[in-house]
Amino acid sequence: MVHEELFARLNEAGYKNWLKAGYCLLKVRDGLCGYAHSEMRSFHRAVVRSNNVLAGQRCRSDCRPRGNQFQSACSLCNEWRREILRHHTKPSGIINWGNCRPRLWPTEPWELAKAFMPRGLADVNRAEQCDAAALLNLLHFCDHFSFINQSLVTECDPVCPSQVIRCRNELMHSCEMLVSDQWMAHFQKSLQQLLLQLCHVPEVVAAGQQIQEMLSVDLSVHVPGVECVDGAETDGEITDDMGIESISQWETELLKESLKDLLDNDENEGRPVPVDLKKVQTLRGFLSSHKDLEEQFRTEIQSIQVLEEELQGSINKER
Repeated sequence: MVHEELFARLNEAGYKNWLKAGYCLLKVRDGLCGYAHSEMRSFHRAVVRSNNVLAGQRCRSDCRPRGNQFQSACSLCNEWRREILRHHTKPSGIINWGNCRPRLWPTEPWELAKAFMPRGLADVNRAEQCDAAALLNLLHFCDHFSFINQSLVTECDPVCPSQVIRCRNELMHSCEMLVSDQWMAHFQKSLQQLLLQLCHVPEVVAAGQQIQEMLSVDLSVHVPGVECVDGAETDGEITDDMGIESISQWETELLKESLKDLLDNDENEGRPVPVDLKKVQTLRGFLSSHKDLEEQFRTEIQSIQVLEEELQGSINKER
């Protein structure tokens, strides 16, 4: 049976929750892409109209940031830099200038958008190449979207302790690939509240419907001779619209995103971002314990092993 190991994983409640939550974030991304693209074009036009210095001007110096530092720039790029900071909700925080090609700010709205996003997006040229976290950060850090209740995007409150960006980070940093039913309940509530504020966007409404359908589906499947974690065999359902091939595809996409978070390189030093050794070992153990994933992610597992050795070496030196 080609997907026998995936069938077994789908009968693990915590992993099934992890997959469902990840699917919801993929749909959030799909719903936001067109909207973010359109709104950044509007934002770009508004910035140019409001600042006569920017109109019709082009950078002649090919200005480039150095990591998160962007000090030496021509007068035009400095003016764009001031506009970005003026519209940034946290201008005193870290701005990922390294995402941007400043010479394109006058003509490419998406180059402007990347200044409000997480690091590591220098090669991203359009909204469709972004993950949910990048688009949600844009909504949070660009004041063009100030109509959105920002506590629903990222912060905590007593009613809904796990908000959407926080949930995404917890999900992608869960090296065991397991989340509880309680976590899912908080995530679902946060997601519904956020999407409600974007109910004027047809693509977001469609994404919300797909999310609700996913949250109501039991992905468990019956495998003769294979028991669920509670010891009972199940006859769970996978509908025609949610076929096993589709599940396999977005499982792969989610695992790739999680691995990217783990193996991402610091843009200044070109070295791995400091991560917890135990998390690295846990993730490698998870992938290696499933033959289908071990084969599919062989290269990534090798990279994890190298990272693991580097981390262990650093720990030994400190002793």
